[in-house]
Amino acid sequence: MYVQELEPVADSLGLSALVAALPLLLVLVLLGGVRMKAHLAGLTGLLAAALVACLAYGMPVAQTVSSAAQGAVFGLFPILWIVVNALWVYRMTVRTRHFDILRRSFGRLSDDPRIQALVVAFCFGALLEALAGFGAPVAICSVMLVALGFDPVRAAVVALVANTAPVAFGAMGTPVVTLAQVTGLPLEDVASVVGRQTPLLALVVPLVLVFLVDGKRGLRETWVPALVCGTAFAVAQFAASNFISAQLADIGAALAGAGALVAVPHARRPAAEPVRTAVLTGARSEDLDESDPRGEVVRAYAPYGLIVVIFSVAQIPAVKDWLAKATRTYDWPFLNVVNADGDPVGGNVFTWPIVSTGGTLVLLAGILTAVLLGVHARVAVREWAATVHELRLAILTVTSVLALAYVMNLSGQAATIGHFVAAAGAGLAFLSPVLGWFGVAVSGSDTSANALFGALQVTAARESGLSPELLAAANSSGGVLGKMISPQNLTIACAAVGLAGREGDLLRKVLPWSLGLLLVMCLIVVGQSSPLLGWMLP
Repeated sequence: MYVQELEPVADSLGLSALVAALPLLLVLVLLGGVRMKAHLAGLTGLLAAALVACLAYGMPVAQTVSSAAQGAVFGLFPILWIVVNALWVYRMTVRTRHFDILRRSFGRLSDDPRIQALVVAFCFGALLEALAGFGAPVAICSVMLVALGFDPVRAAVVALVANTAPVAFGAMGTPVVTLAQVTGLPLEDVASVVGRQTPLLALVVPLVLVFLVDGKRGLRETWVPALVCGTAFAVAQFAASNFISAQLADIGAALAGAGALVAVPHARRPAAEPVRTAVLTGARSEDLDESDPRGEVVRAYAPYGLIVVIFSVAQIPAVKDWLAKATRTYDWPFLNVVNADGDPVGGNVFTWPIVSTGGTLVLLAGILTAVLLGVHARVAVREWAATVHELRLAILTVTSVLALAYVMNLSGQAATIGHFVAAAGAGLAFLSPVLGWFGVAVSGSDTSANALFGALQVTAARESGLSPELLAAANSSGGVLGKMISPQNLTIACAAVGLAGREGDLLRKVLPWSLGLLLVMCLIVVGQSSPLLGWMLP
């Protein structure tokens, strides 16, 4: 049995916290300062965390290796299992050219570039974030906006800023699922609080987008459809995350936002020619004028409809219980850890939801998509393998970061840092979103930031008398605002629109919005930690 210690270094909490923070600091420096590749930085941080666990905390080597292995397995399943299968569905639509049909369909919804930005970057981007995440929405939406005639820089900036409100529930709820796993808090509780924070961003982001597209004129002329779209998105995200399913939060929000936007008469009116001329300064794709048979348009939308239907059916209580019967629980080998109070930690047991997990449901949707789009089985398998190959470095990054997080959590390093940070007292509520923002800005992933800092936030909250669910959620909600300035996302955006090497230009344009919205989120969390907005919490 391994007993976690809070002050293993010279019986000093401060020195112990400093040593415990070394792996995190190393990863942040390697990513943000040295600009090392994310997977190499993750592996280096994992080695550092293992050395600290063994040498400073006295964790046996076998238990250290076992905890890292459990983190890596959790990174593969369910996290990457969702991402791989979701991107596989997208690749099949590209191969069959149904994605081009989908893009043309969006272009015909409105010829107003400000409305197009809302439809493509905010609504469809949220749907892509819900299904895949990990940079896919920025890359795909940037390309679609350029094809619609947007200047490449403007297209990239709009796609980056739009990729905020849906991030916490992206990839079928992966960030909040990870947050619940590493903190030991119930998923429903964490998702509920996040669902009372990020919807407030959704009210603002569409207004920011129309301003980015067309300045004050865009805000003055299209604030009504922008506000309607944001409100519908926010209400749906709140309702789904609190009363239905965290996995469906972004899907429902994206569809509700798009439906509300299309329903506004103002959004369907042709844009004034001076507006289109001033905004659309790029080269418009010639194939936008092609007409597509109605049946092909339906098939283009079908993969996303299948995912919505399958996940909705999976939430029916009787079906949910039936799927849960396949869940297996194992005593994780070579791991026997208790905390400083002598209570066993959750990491001693590993739960494997074989069928009910989001990735398996997306796989089913992918199989049906292949049938619907006429993709031969051999080709579908080849596309799945190509997806895995394309994501090989992301797979290594996620597994190494989750392994690092598990070593830090199970050895007691995260608890030590949390107890030390708790000294901030009431100010912790303001700083909590900043920590998540910083983690995502460096790692490019809300999932990774939650894995790294989730347990720390909960420990600090309990020590300072704040709500653990509030600070855990704040880590994720603040983190979404760091996504637009992360080097990975900036590089993805530049590569997608042909601006390689101009990441600095994009950073200067999006940084003020990232910081401004972060301040708003910090004030929301402070308010929710006090009687002022405390009524918002469940």
